[in-house]
Amino acid sequence: MAAPSRNFLRVLPRCQRLFFTCRAPSVSCSSLTAHRQQSVRSYAAAAAAKQKEKKEETVEEKVVKEKQKVDDKNRHKPYGLTAWAPVDDVYMVRYYPKPVYETSVSIEMLKNFQKLDFSPENQPVYTNLRLDMKLEKKKKVDPFVSIIHLPHPFKSDINTIVVFTENPDQARIAMENGAAVAGGAELVEKILADEITADFYLAEPDIVQKLLPLKNKLRKKFPKSKRGSVGMNIPKMLALFKSGHEYMVEDIYVNTQVATLDMPKEYILENIRAIVKDVASHKPAEFGQ
Repeated sequence: MAAPSRNFLRVLPRCQRLFFTCRAPSVSCSSLTAHRQQSVRSYAAAAAAKQKEKKEETVEEKVVKEKQKVDDKNRHKPYGLTAWAPVDDVYMVRYYPKPVYETSVSIEMLKNFQKLDFSPENQPVYTNLRLDMKLEKKKKVDPFVSIIHLPHPFKSDINTIVVFTENPDQARIAMENGAAVAGGAELVEKILADEITADFYLAEPDIVQKLLPLKNKLRKKFPKSKRGSVGMNIPKMLALFKSGHEYMVEDIYVNTQVATLDMPKEYILENIRAIVKDVASHKPAEFGQ
């Protein structure tokens, strides 16, 4: 019994020594990690502050550089292209300036293409206008919708029109002048249920508030005074919307049909001029013609 007891007493101090030496590094490790976290945080804050200072300096020193406009008038070829015009019938389009034709010439070309392609003679002709909607002080002209009488209409059918009025006499006048349907607020439920559909919707000013449930349904067709679809002179509005041509500005473009290809060239040109003139009339008066 003496030998085992001695061995136990020898081992016990060693275990205590090992226990205390193992716990010491854990305390030091925790202090090291805390110190590291603090140093990382302080470094990140300092880096963020420096980055902010750099951004402020760059914003102050930033100068808006205008794009250099290359003058090609006296050059033997356009800048970045091969020549002013190709010398052969077969060529790469991207190496030469894009050809620009007069309106009358382009219409003649369309008519010639139709004979070569054997496409329908009465196919639609569209015009695509790109507008400059910018004003001073970063303001823009709001997109608009307009309807006009073309000098030479190309539609054979008449637009269907619904007239909103609570006056029985006005409803009778509307029907006599070509309205498809005329009535009051009782038409709202029928339009929501798709029982009544039309190309245009006209209304008197007194009934517009009762038509607000139709705003999401009709969207751009909802009666508005800016579009000329709200007023008291119903016969005049019907005369315009029955055979009128509507176009709208989407973003900065007007893409609308102007004629059919089987119409004479002079008729197509007059329709294009009428639409361009009406678009120009929406320009604010203070900016001139």
